[in-house]
Amino acid sequence: MFGLHPVAFWIAAGIAAVLLITPLVFLVLDKAGKLSPALRTDLWTRYKSWLILTPLMVGPLLAGRLPAIIGVGVLSLACYREFARATGMFRHRTISAVVALGIVLLTFAAADRWYGFFVALSSLTISLLVIIGLFDDQPKGYIQRVALGVLAFSLFGVCLGHYGYFANGPAGQAFLVAILLCVELNDVFAYCTGKTFGRRKLAPNTSPNKTIGGAIGAVILTTALFAFLVHLIVHGTVLDQPVHLVVMGLLLSCTGQWGDLVMSSIKRDLGVKDLGVTIPGHGGLLDRFDSLIFVGPAMFHYVNYFLGLGLDQPVRSITGH
Repeated sequence: MFGLHPVAFWIAAGIAAVLLITPLVFLVLDKAGKLSPALRTDLWTRYKSWLILTPLMVGPLLAGRLPAIIGVGVLSLACYREFARATGMFRHRTISAVVALGIVLLTFAAADRWYGFFVALSSLTISLLVIIGLFDDQPKGYIQRVALGVLAFSLFGVCLGHYGYFANGPAGQAFLVAILLCVELNDVFAYCTGKTFGRRKLAPNTSPNKTIGGAIGAVILTTALFAFLVHLIVHGTVLDQPVHLVVMGLLLSCTGQWGDLVMSSIKRDLGVKDLGVTIPGHGGLLDRFDSLIFVGPAMFHYVNYFLGLGLDQPVRSITGH
């Protein structure tokens, strides 16, 4: 059982301070005539959404190991539900049921600290999806049905599921809060530097608003911020070296942007602007959390290789008794 990590506490306190100050910034900009009516409405809508989102995102991480793991599991299921509705996967009930079952079992494996089961579930669930796809006896569309199920489980089950196992490490809580903060700021940095320095488009057919300048600016700023936070978290360990800190910052920024681009590509393929309307001003859950998808596995395996993330803790804390 781990207490509240001091770095996690100070990051959460900083986020709360920013939320308190933000309305004052809006008022100053409004008085200075910098906000049009449409922009003012959009900013306040987004801000109100953040007032709800922030406690829902940060609260479970600060509450402890099990709340964090359960929170990740709920997010994974909610993201799959949104993806299934957007792609029509919800019509294929048996495949959807297997994806949901795989996510639930991954959550259980993380809660049980059963890493062998956690790893095995990837191949086992994918194999079951391929087999279950045969049960309808409809060869037409088989590849599409199964491929969508495998893609969904890989993205929202396996990739996001790594955040759940993160919570098993002594520094897992601090890492999760730091990752969440830096991934969200990565998008902000890309937007701000893109508006200031961006000229050439990064991927005009996939995401027309993204620029190479914005991507580079985000990499520089996010790498610096995440490297500093990781230094505080792993101080005195083998990871507390410039090369590791920079590599981890680069991994977070690049994989975060790739997650955004992957989901943008899916939206373009479907011909939709947003994958949902769950969050006013932001779109759906996947429109907000797409940048987290690939960061989880990259960070988990990097940190786990050098420090371990709960693998030195008692295993099978639920099923082992």
